[in-house]
Amino acid sequence: MGSYLCRETEKPCEQVHEQHFPMYLVKVADFLQMQGPPEPHHLLKQQNLLHEWSPGMLTIFVSHQWLGATLPDPKGQQLAVLRNALVRMIEGSLSVDHDLVSMRPGAESLPAAIRSRLSTGYIFLDWFAIPQLTARQEGTNEDRTQTDAALAIQSIPAYVEVADVFVALVPELTHMDTGMPCNYRSWLSRGWCRAELWCHLLSNKPDTSVILVFSAREAEFMSPLNWQRHTVAEGDFTVERDREVVVKLGEAAVESKIQHLSRVGPLSHCRFYMAHRPKLLGQARQHLDLHTFLSHYRFPSLRKALEEVDKMTPLLCALFAGDVQMVRSLIELKADVNAKLSGLGELGYFNGQTPLMAAAKSYQEPEMLVTLAELRADVNAVSGAGVNAAYLVRTPAQVQVLLEARADMHSPCVWSGLTPLTGAASMADPQTVKALLMARCAVNPSLVGMGYTPLHGLVLFSRANRHAEETARMLLAHRADLNTQARCEGTFGWICKASTAYVSFMGYESRSMPVRFFASLKGLTPLGLAALVGDKGLTRLFLEQGAEMTPNARGDGPEELARANEHLHLLPMLATFHV
Repeated sequence: MGSYLCRETEKPCEQVHEQHFPMYLVKVADFLQMQGPPEPHHLLKQQNLLHEWSPGMLTIFVSHQWLGATLPDPKGQQLAVLRNALVRMIEGSLSVDHDLVSMRPGAESLPAAIRSRLSTGYIFLDWFAIPQLTARQEGTNEDRTQTDAALAIQSIPAYVEVADVFVALVPELTHMDTGMPCNYRSWLSRGWCRAELWCHLLSNKPDTSVILVFSAREAEFMSPLNWQRHTVAEGDFTVERDREVVVKLGEAAVESKIQHLSRVGPLSHCRFYMAHRPKLLGQARQHLDLHTFLSHYRFPSLRKALEEVDKMTPLLCALFAGDVQMVRSLIELKADVNAKLSGLGELGYFNGQTPLMAAAKSYQEPEMLVTLAELRADVNAVSGAGVNAAYLVRTPAQVQVLLEARADMHSPCVWSGLTPLTGAASMADPQTVKALLMARCAVNPSLVGMGYTPLHGLVLFSRANRHAEETARMLLAHRADLNTQARCEGTFGWICKASTAYVSFMGYESRSMPVRFFASLKGLTPLGLAALVGDKGLTRLFLEQGAEMTPNARGDGPEELARANEHLHLLPMLATFHV
């Protein structure tokens, strides 16, 4: 077990994974001069373009899905996106944005200390770094000592762990051999990509953010909930035997994270991962007696535990662990069933949400929601962002529980103006959306607040939703209006006006994605939104279903929106239908 220097304390941080083979890197400056398909390890080594990692190097780990069976990027399309994005990050014309759900006023983009060093940094890419790497085949992982390639593959978790920046390169492209789309959704599904992601997020580094590069003009920090619901054990593997290897990596990463947080804190985060351990590792959930529960989560006494009012309270520990009996016991002991969450925003649970809302969005079983409702959880409570538990449902069974508890499944949420069906279409699976449709939730609701429909919501968050096209077809079958234009009112009307004025003065392409989104939102159709986020499947579906090429209030049609955000793969399709 080795160590590396923590950038914040300059003290050695524990390193979980061992390097069995040197970590070879390419200078960013050299990478920016490359063109076309990437050259492999042995050719770069002959050209003296590879450098062994050593402490102090700013290291960018690039995780990506291969676009060919034997070559990672046969036409050099992925790496062209990365080169252009890096150039713009270095220049400062491309910001790394927080996703629309997590963003908050004053939220930091790419830290200045990192941005200033990008041009002198180094890149890790598997094809560059691993000798004789080809498509994964049976036997590669089984021989742990005889080949450099096997040793390097075993070392990937260690490479991830020492990297300063983790980039998921996920532009919308097509696999050269299968013809299948390769994008953020498919990257999230890959077992080894999940392993790289988990090793980074569960490392003991001070900064474990993930940068998603969607295009040369769009980069975004990953939403914390996107990784929590994509466990390594459930990933897709080319070689099925890899699953066991990767599961062990995941187990080691989770245990190391818990041990580290138990020593250095924060204790709230330690409790969070302890509660989530069974779910993250696919293990059976266990009920603990009260004494064991308090000791396990490091509460000094029952009285002190019940006095906890923020971050990971005893009730939240039991809830996230799926321990229904303990939830009931704690509430009967006067734990506040409607206490507002605080201090867990970076983990995906935002200030002002209630335990019932947390239960819904963390995919808890219906028994958990039934218990909370029976013990007087307010089923219509509203969070600080104006959403309720109905907006956050994730399963059909949760929908049924809330219906039986007489939750309001129809009214638009306070402030945002979005309906529960819009929330489900954005984040849940088709079965959950169907359950709400069967409850007669309006597929074409009145537009207030942010002023967009469930179909808009589906498109906006489609890049992480592998069921997006299926859900879209279901909404259309229930007569969702494909040509509804978004209408912004109240606070959001002012945000849209301010964003429009800003991009008119400063230029559309140079602004952050949230600003471009709000500048484009007024009058935006689902097709225009699909072009803005670059979703090829939904763009094709909407065009086939007769979507009109309606411009938004700024006069930007789908083709202009795709071009401005450098989703160039959509232009032939949009131009064809436009004619």
